[in-house]
Amino acid sequence: MAAFSMPKQPSKVETTTQTKPKNWHIRDDPITWKNWYKHVDWIHAVLLISLPLIALYGLLTTEIQRNTAIWSIMYYYITGLGITAGHHRLWAHRAYKVSRPFEIFLIFACSGAVEGSIRWWCNGHRAHHRWTDTDADPYNANKGLIYSHIGWMFLKQNPNRVGRADISDLSADPWIMFQHRKYWLFALFMGFLFPTMVAGFGWGDWWGGFFFSAVLRLVFVHHATFCVNSLAHYLGDTPFDDRHTPRDHFITAILSLGEGYHNFHHEFPMDYRNAVKFYQYDPTKWLIKLLSYFGVTHHLKKFPENEIHKSIIVMKQKKLDREKAKLNWGVPLDKLPIYTFEQFVENAKENNWICIEGIIHDVSEFIDEHPGGKSLIAASIGKDMTTSFNGGVYDHSNAARNLMASLRVGIIAGGGEVESRKTK
Repeated sequence: MAAFSMPKQPSKVETTTQTKPKNWHIRDDPITWKNWYKHVDWIHAVLLISLPLIALYGLLTTEIQRNTAIWSIMYYYITGLGITAGHHRLWAHRAYKVSRPFEIFLIFACSGAVEGSIRWWCNGHRAHHRWTDTDADPYNANKGLIYSHIGWMFLKQNPNRVGRADISDLSADPWIMFQHRKYWLFALFMGFLFPTMVAGFGWGDWWGGFFFSAVLRLVFVHHATFCVNSLAHYLGDTPFDDRHTPRDHFITAILSLGEGYHNFHHEFPMDYRNAVKFYQYDPTKWLIKLLSYFGVTHHLKKFPENEIHKSIIVMKQKKLDREKAKLNWGVPLDKLPIYTFEQFVENAKENNWICIEGIIHDVSEFIDEHPGGKSLIAASIGKDMTTSFNGGVYDHSNAARNLMASLRVGIIAGGGEVESRKTK
């Protein structure tokens, strides 16, 4: 008999190797008090927390000069449009083309928004469109308003779970790759140094330029963009498709330089427009269209109007169907019992039945209410009144046809086809 011996206890290193899969990521583990700091994306967290605090300190300690206020608003639109016209509609969706000088301008403008390199931003956004509202969506709206707005940037992204997107076109562009490799230099200069220098060298307001034109302006640009990931998936309606969370609302459009007509955008992402109606606020669309008259932008993509209208009609029909389902349209035809004509005649007088278009209707409760008089409908009991109902005596209204549908109790075998105008 072999001697009894204790099994060898695995070391901590062995335990870790055995319990953690090869492609394990910290986000595969639940967040606990002991490991929460490992889940945090500290670069994003420090930046997104410190900027509002610095801006608040500036508001409390520094006077806002008129020139600085004007410059801050101007630079807000320049960098904001760098995101909407550049990152989003030009590079992420290739909704139009531009001249090389304007593309270089957009590269610098979007860098001033400090929202990541063009390549990084577009990769996440294309994944968002491909995997909308799923766990592979980087800013999945189903995880909550706070998560989709800003929370997803506070947490590390699990590369094993985030959906992949094709960015080979961006990787092949030398200008975009140069900005990607040198991104922090672009972000530091265009996001902070340039707006500060304009105010400082321009009218001597260095601190105002830093606090307001750089930092406070950046906070507004950030959250304007974040609203497209969050508010545009919660506020508004769905006139083109309701299978996913994107919605259209003018408030979101105002907050995001026209990106608030998000239901349209997700349905037709290659269209250079977000707002298709002339009165809807979309300054990004207006800029792209205006520059096309001077040849700066070209090949503006528009989805065929016929297809857009189809989506609208489909959604209107779905809404009508939901309203229709709330009403009593009578027993469905395929649920009605079948009678021979002889059985119909035999039971008609006892049950006050009449026949119209092969359908048996019980008019017991309607005899006294009949607009044409009690005697006329009483004389119809046990008879086929199709011809009389459809104009032989009186061509009845849609209201009468809808009412009769609620009174049907059976079908006559071989009694004729139900006419197309008959309400089911």
